[in-house]
Amino acid sequence: MHYAAPMHESTTALASAIGARVRQQRQARQWTLDRLADRAGVSRRMLVNVEQGAANPSVGTLLRISDALGVGLPALVEPPGPAPVKVTRRGEGAALWSSEHGGRGVLVAGTEPPDVLELWDWTLGAGDRHGSEAHTSGTRELLQVHEGCVVLEVADRSEVLHVGDAVAFPGDVSHSYANPAAEPARFSLAVLEPGVETSSRTGVSDA
Repeated sequence: MHYAAPMHESTTALASAIGARVRQQRQARQWTLDRLADRAGVSRRMLVNVEQGAANPSVGTLLRISDALGVGLPALVEPPGPAPVKVTRRGEGAALWSSEHGGRGVLVAGTEPPDVLELWDWTLGAGDRHGSEAHTSGTRELLQVHEGCVVLEVADRSEVLHVGDAVAFPGDVSHSYANPAAEPARFSLAVLEPGVETSSRTGVSDA
């Protein structure tokens, strides 16, 4: 999703919820906006817009913020409150990426730290490509194609995947997913980010 793009009602509601959770997590640590922005490697202006629900941040930006807070991405997009069984009904996932060709990246489930596991439902429209910067060290990803064709690029390696094909690859290097065909492609993606830092959740200083 693009920061400057108009936000639909559902997107606006999600942005507001994310902003409230970022602000709550930051204030629980008694961190200033500048401190979180510095730790996350994002601009103060972007962070202010995120907290106000005025920004439509990229997945990469949300990952940097969640990693800086030590909570993992699911904590910023899922309703708060631990539960032994969390059900995400059809259509209730958090759509964190979209394209003008109809592509969507939806986070449908996730676990809490320290070993954060994310489950995504991805759709790529004709000609869509989503590039991802390297995640934190040790991140691993699993992908399986359900419809169409997906070209996966991991560092300097490229793999063409068809319906039923699956692949495991490191997520701590740059990678991308692309649909070279005229028909939509759909795949499931699981992302494991082990050892997400949790000490910052207590508000303990790291200085």
